[in-house]
Amino acid sequence: MTEEHEVPHDHDHEPRWKNDGIRVIKGNQLDPNTAQTPGMFRQAAINHARVGAQKIWAGTVAIQPDAKTGVHHHGPLESVIYVLRGKARLRWGERLEFVAEAGPGDFIYVPPYVPHQEINADPKQVLECVLVRSDSEAVVVNITDVDPIEPPEAIYWVDPIHSAPKT
Repeated sequence: MTEEHEVPHDHDHEPRWKNDGIRVIKGNQLDPNTAQTPGMFRQAAINHARVGAQKIWAGTVAIQPDAKTGVHHHGPLESVIYVLRGKARLRWGERLEFVAEAGPGDFIYVPPYVPHQEINADPKQVLECVLVRSDSEAVVVNITDVDPIEPPEAIYWVDPIHSAPKT
């Protein structure tokens, strides 16, 4: 008769995925504990704090009619915006001289270091988007010395990481 041996379970040496596998973040469980701005409501779904993400951030943003950000860029991060509802307008360039618009079902790609401004181009409808960035932490560099072709107006995106334009 052989003696039964108990096999120790050493979880420290198992691949991480065995204990921290796929996560589903329900739409009603997004985290509003992000920098908030008058006229905009951001919620995190995937970030380091919530799921341990190392190289990606994902969440949602709802932008009130005519709201727009100040001029900024996101350093070395790449951003992807997917428009769910509404009409997005992006201005970019040294004087925000370039413009593109996107509607429901469209994707927007923002390369690293591109000075830009995000705008809800619809005066009557909330703009709803999904936002994904290539790092789990936010990087926002405000640019205050831009003389944009179309001056910012309406509601400014002002919070701890987005400053108000100088008047």
